[in-house]
Amino acid sequence: MQILKPYDPFPNVAYASDDGLLAIGGSLTEDRLIEAYSKGIFPWYDDSQPILWWCPDPRMVLFPQKLKVSKSMKQLLKKEAFKVTYNEAFETIIDNCAKISRKGQQGTWITPEMKQAYSGLHQKGIAQSVEVWENGEIVGGLYGIYLKHKKVFCGESMFAKVSNASKYGFISLVRKLQENGVQLIDCQVYTHHLESLGAEEISRNEFLNFLK
Repeated sequence: MQILKPYDPFPNVAYASDDGLLAIGGSLTEDRLIEAYSKGIFPWYDDSQPILWWCPDPRMVLFPQKLKVSKSMKQLLKKEAFKVTYNEAFETIIDNCAKISRKGQQGTWITPEMKQAYSGLHQKGIAQSVEVWENGEIVGGLYGIYLKHKKVFCGESMFAKVSNASKYGFISLVRKLQENGVQLIDCQVYTHHLESLGAEEISRNEFLNFLK
């Protein structure tokens, strides 16, 4: 594990620890984030820690063609239970992702520094959001990094204020990305929720091949 100065290059991902921690420190500029995601590296830390950079092995991913949609979700989609928009309220989405209470997590890993950096990437069309609406209010959503030239979308965080809202938005996004030729959605680390939607673990090397 390497301690980075602001402009030090990232080490080879093969040097990541068993749990995927690659480096500590450095900077959280827009260019730095673009470089990181292009190399399969992402930041994940809370406001009591320095910047932590990760590249876990195995890697949780979703191949769009393997998306699983339950019968109940198919019914909700068929009757258009929610309205879905894209990139209309990025700041609202990232704020809600930061504020939402999550089981087993104290505080938030979406720090003010992160919000500023990702908002800058949104202005460049790289960080993108999905908004899920009900009765004129945002009730769920998600955001991530779209590596368009690599045909990869890196999911970052999602939230829901009402049941199924984030799942509805995620499914809608996956279908849209598949239409646009995206080959892979990076989900970073395993969760049962993502597995239920069709995500699976692959080796880090296999994942990195999609970024070449």
